[in-house]
Amino acid sequence: MSEPRDLFAQELANDVEEAVASPDAFTPYSGVMFTHLVLERLEEAGRIEGAFDLFQEGYSGRASYRIDGYGIDEERGSLELFTTIHTGELPPRRLTPAEVRTAYERALRFARASVDGLADKLEPSNTDASDLARRIEREASRITAIRLTLLTDAIAPAALPADDSWSGRLIEHDAFDMDRLHRVLGEGETRSDISVDLRQMTGGALPCLHLKPESGGYQAYLAVVPGDLLSRIYHRYGVRLLELNVRAFLGIQGRKSVNAELRRTIVDQPSMFLAFNNGIVATVDDIVLEKDALGRDMIAELRGLQIVNGGQTTASLHRARFKESIRLDAVEVPIKIIHVTDGDLATMVGSVSRAANRQNTVQQADFSANDPFHQAVEELANNSWLDTGKGRWFYERARGSYLAAEQKASYRASDTQSFRLHTPKTRRLSKLDLARYLNAWGGLPYRVCLGGQKNFQHFMQKMKETPPSAPDDAWFRRLIAIGLIFRAAERIVRQMGFQAFRAQIAAYLVAALAQRTGGRLDFEAIWKRQAISSELEQLLRAWAPEIDRLLRTTAGQRNPGEWFKKEDCWKELRDQLPPLSDPLPPEVASAGALTLGDGSADAPAAQLSVEDFNRITRCMEIDASDWLRAAEIGQNRRLLHRTSVGICRTLAGYAAGGWEKRPSPKQARYGLEALATMEASGALEVEAEPEA
Repeated sequence: MSEPRDLFAQELANDVEEAVASPDAFTPYSGVMFTHLVLERLEEAGRIEGAFDLFQEGYSGRASYRIDGYGIDEERGSLELFTTIHTGELPPRRLTPAEVRTAYERALRFARASVDGLADKLEPSNTDASDLARRIEREASRITAIRLTLLTDAIAPAALPADDSWSGRLIEHDAFDMDRLHRVLGEGETRSDISVDLRQMTGGALPCLHLKPESGGYQAYLAVVPGDLLSRIYHRYGVRLLELNVRAFLGIQGRKSVNAELRRTIVDQPSMFLAFNNGIVATVDDIVLEKDALGRDMIAELRGLQIVNGGQTTASLHRARFKESIRLDAVEVPIKIIHVTDGDLATMVGSVSRAANRQNTVQQADFSANDPFHQAVEELANNSWLDTGKGRWFYERARGSYLAAEQKASYRASDTQSFRLHTPKTRRLSKLDLARYLNAWGGLPYRVCLGGQKNFQHFMQKMKETPPSAPDDAWFRRLIAIGLIFRAAERIVRQMGFQAFRAQIAAYLVAALAQRTGGRLDFEAIWKRQAISSELEQLLRAWAPEIDRLLRTTAGQRNPGEWFKKEDCWKELRDQLPPLSDPLPPEVASAGALTLGDGSADAPAAQLSVEDFNRITRCMEIDASDWLRAAEIGQNRRLLHRTSVGICRTLAGYAAGGWEKRPSPKQARYGLEALATMEASGALEVEAEPEA
């Protein structure tokens, strides 16, 4: 086995075996674990978004159905169903067309059965599968396309089944076989799988003006693309068309709504769109040209297409066509296509992205992999050794960098052994992991429930709006401690065998711990042990069923999966969280007064009590206006000492900031005492205003 692809297949098979054999494994089945790992890595690679592994099989009549995962893109009205063929064979064998066709048919049969009321036939009725089936049935009228995606450790046939339709819905077929997984996850390609065959989509090529600058290492093509064609391309590829580096910007800003003026042009003056719109700028890895009968250049195929400016225009046209059923027949969009012929493609694409988007005020933070924050985290990971001196964490700032480092170390046996000893895969940390951990601990579990990519987009957007202070060593150790808590919560939830929503329960469980403790744990102790204590693990096990119950109770008649993504869900659940009780876990009892986000600390507390944390919780239930009012009245009437006035003002600032900074036990005690003094004096009572 010497081919790079076969070596990658062996490595992936080893990862699956290690995961299944782990004491923390959530499944003993290698096929299910293969699906889980592949979906997780494809999402980290930006190839899929909001996908969840879910194995479900059964019969609809006499015919069998089966899915291994799913994803729903509400903006595009698209349902994606994953079907897995896991052979376990090395080197990978080639699948037959019949095997692939059968897998697709079984996956589509699940969608058909769901529309016909499958949820009512599933037992038990409160599983992830029944929830998905119920959601498909309820939203059937809004699903405009179903993508059937094959995941396999084998090699798929060169030709997949042709796109089809069912009840007015487009049925698309896609596959991630070992060849493609190797390209995407192994070699780290990010664009080459996007191939737009204009002849297939429109029946002909696209006229263009071909420009060849004398220098610059590129060629340019000017064309006019039909609005309907552009919306269909976006419907097929979604945010993958948008350069990953700027996705944090375009994903939040560009897909929420149709610009009012743009929409008015589409509806009232579609023929003027070409005149009014600035058009789009795109890059390609390769372009296929042909000549028409008069010898003019025509674009037949675009490979590695990336829209680096005009993402909002593209997404808005798609929304108008597929969400609002607005015809785009008369809409035409100017497009400039850049084909890099000489030099570094990645550098050129980044430069084009920055220059083209400058009019939209794209911040450096939008180019996430190269953001100074992520570079700083990578440097901290490289220099933060465990207390034993024999290990460290690996921050994968650029996708595929862990694999590249591992392969670099494989050139010498001693380096390989050292790399695996110091940075095992269990201590690999991705950008999506970082966003997941910090958002859950920061009281944003509903964002975590959006899925890895969308949660990361929100994380980056928030960083752009409120730039954080530079992370330091203490901040990094705290990040890892929070990550260890999050991973422990995931493991506990899996082991407890909840029927559904395990990922959501884990996210809310971590947020609940942060809320009840005011974000204060002895993170240094967790870092030193590289694990949470058995007492803290017991607390999480005791809380998990209660969090599950609260999630379902607050959902009521709403769709649970969608409700968990709402801020209102967290607000309702936050007021009913299970309480802390003595004896406290050691990480909680000996917590220093750390606050989330600024890396600062007060003098370490001795041993904190349940009442200390209860006071912190009560403080965080009081509005900023109430704290500020108490400070002003207490100062003006000389009812409070200046120290108490200052604490009330500080707590007002914390409350106004959404409690990203948490009160210390001392601040909570003195703050509540100040409020009690004011209330006892009657100074906070609202005087009745005289009648007019």
